[in-house]
Amino acid sequence: MPLTDLFIRKLKHSGKPSGDKHSDGRALYLLVKESNKYWRMNYRFNGKHNTLAFGTYPEVSLAEARELCADARKQLRAGIDPKRRKSKADEAVHESDQSTFEALAREWLAKMAASRSAATQDKVQAWLEHDLFPFIGALPVAKIKPRDILGVIQRVEARGAVDSAHRIKQVCGQILRYGVALGWTERDVTPDLKGALMAVPRTNFAAITEPKDLAVLLRSIYAYNGHIVAVTALKLTPLLFVRPGELRAAEWCEFDLDAAAWRIPAAKMKMKTEHMVPLCTQAVALLRELHRVTGHGKFVFPSLRTEDACMSENTINAALRGMGYPKEVMTAHGFRATARTILDEVLNERVDLIEHQLAHRVIDPNGRAYNRTAHLPARAAMMQRWADYLDKLRAGAEVIPIRPAPGAGQG
Repeated sequence: MPLTDLFIRKLKHSGKPSGDKHSDGRALYLLVKESNKYWRMNYRFNGKHNTLAFGTYPEVSLAEARELCADARKQLRAGIDPKRRKSKADEAVHESDQSTFEALAREWLAKMAASRSAATQDKVQAWLEHDLFPFIGALPVAKIKPRDILGVIQRVEARGAVDSAHRIKQVCGQILRYGVALGWTERDVTPDLKGALMAVPRTNFAAITEPKDLAVLLRSIYAYNGHIVAVTALKLTPLLFVRPGELRAAEWCEFDLDAAAWRIPAAKMKMKTEHMVPLCTQAVALLRELHRVTGHGKFVFPSLRTEDACMSENTINAALRGMGYPKEVMTAHGFRATARTILDEVLNERVDLIEHQLAHRVIDPNGRAYNRTAHLPARAAMMQRWADYLDKLRAGAEVIPIRPAPGAGQG
């Protein structure tokens, strides 16, 4: 029975490793795999079985696939192997720069720009230009083999950047799948590299979670000498405990200091959901002071080199290193764990409020995710209590350790 567009749109992969075949008749069929839906045509020429690929659905429509199949059948009736003719045409195209890996990657990169952050786009472009193009950029996409990709990512792995090696492999897969959709290549070869790289080491961000140690760190922060941009960011980091990337990329248009609120757009959030950050009085005071210096520009924390970019991602961690805190002891991201632990175990704040403030997914009793405005007044009150607690710690007030001292409770 011939296929229909409605039927094809509803098709799902059954999980069968070799894929599911759905015939349209006259040798044309649709091969459905987890990754995509592929148009194929089986035929025999000179007694040998062959398969033609016509691209993927919906990039190649049902009508277009039928036209391609009909054209191939005409060639067969004329005694011409359609695959051989197609291969010669492909070779002619491959002689131009339009079918190289670099050409495909740049086209793919341009299409991705609207769907992700500028920082991610810049990072991917850097990988392409530094790690991929010099080695495989000039290769025709259709001729790229698993070993070509492996050579690239092993070079990255060899310099100790294991996580980057895995992510570059993922980027290569996305580019090649885009090439399959365009008909530049038959398949994405990166699945053949499964297990070829060492596993990414899983580590937690180092964090101080004892109040007495945090008190010392806070005093070091307020004694730190540096540019007002870096100093303010450093002071706000424990107060707000947002992700470092969210803080450094903050823009003045996101703040309402009179309402003591910071609305972070969804595009900047890890979970792609708008996040509300209630501002304690201490944070508002710090931001008003900084506004006199950077308020005329876009970014709250602009780069010292150009106001068109935000502060470097290394600024806070570099300041911590300068104060004598190595990465094994404390990191900028670690302030989130610091707040999470002490708010729960020392201040006995509600866990759901803490999770909301960390921008983690919180589920209501009906199994639905709370919206961005959930418990805002309660969260604002919690953030003020947290800021006041930090002030007392810094001033040297009595602190309560999370774990009892050795011997406590004995005798």
